[in-house]
Amino acid sequence: MPFADLPNALIHYALSGPSTAPVLILSTSLGADYSLWDPQTPVFEKQFRLLRYDMRGHGKSSAPKPPYSVAGDLVPDVLALADFLSIDRFHLCGLSVGGMIGMALALQAPQRLHKLVLSNTAAKIGTLESWNTRIETVRGKGMKEIAPITRDRWFTRGFQSASPEAVAKTMRVVESLDPEGYVGGCCAVRDFDFRSQASAIRVPTLVISGTHDPAATAADGRFLAEQIPGARYVELNASHLSNIEAADSYTSAVLGFLA
Repeated sequence: MPFADLPNALIHYALSGPSTAPVLILSTSLGADYSLWDPQTPVFEKQFRLLRYDMRGHGKSSAPKPPYSVAGDLVPDVLALADFLSIDRFHLCGLSVGGMIGMALALQAPQRLHKLVLSNTAAKIGTLESWNTRIETVRGKGMKEIAPITRDRWFTRGFQSASPEAVAKTMRVVESLDPEGYVGGCCAVRDFDFRSQASAIRVPTLVISGTHDPAATAADGRFLAEQIPGARYVELNASHLSNIEAADSYTSAVLGFLA
């Protein structure tokens, strides 16, 4: 179980695939650990040196005291992890806050990126009031209190009925999180606003949205694709965790873009 003891966090990660292949870093959603990428891992690790990691405050990574910020904490964590593993350039595929990390990384260190996949994300998600309410709920009642709401935002009702084991697996991760680590992630998403900066991204980009995603809507995805010069756009029949709900289509879209 490898860990990287980085300057500002202890990051849990997994590295697999051919050592000579291009590197693909997968960055997760708020509330998830790197098992989020289990549907893609067997395919991706055949073609890439695949790096999955738990964002600070999540999974087995350490949970520094919040607040966290995307540009000030989460992007530096990715770059420090890449440096720790002697990785110079890489593709990055990020979902939700992972996509926000990708956007900020594309401006902070574009020379490190080959291509960028922004999945189920937006230049701005939610409002100050909605995030502060969620933070107060978690601090007052714990992670189990928000699990049902999270489940209904992450998956359509049809998928919940058809694939209860996959849904239950992701909910167990949510409920197991350190509340303060989750709060830190909430702060990072709450304070992120890339609406005036997206057009400055020059890294080749694919935007993936879910038709039924209530958190980062398809309209949000289309906005990003329109703002980022040359970006491609794919919309899947899924909610927020489109890589799980529409796993095969998601995997094909990413592979087709990175090929």
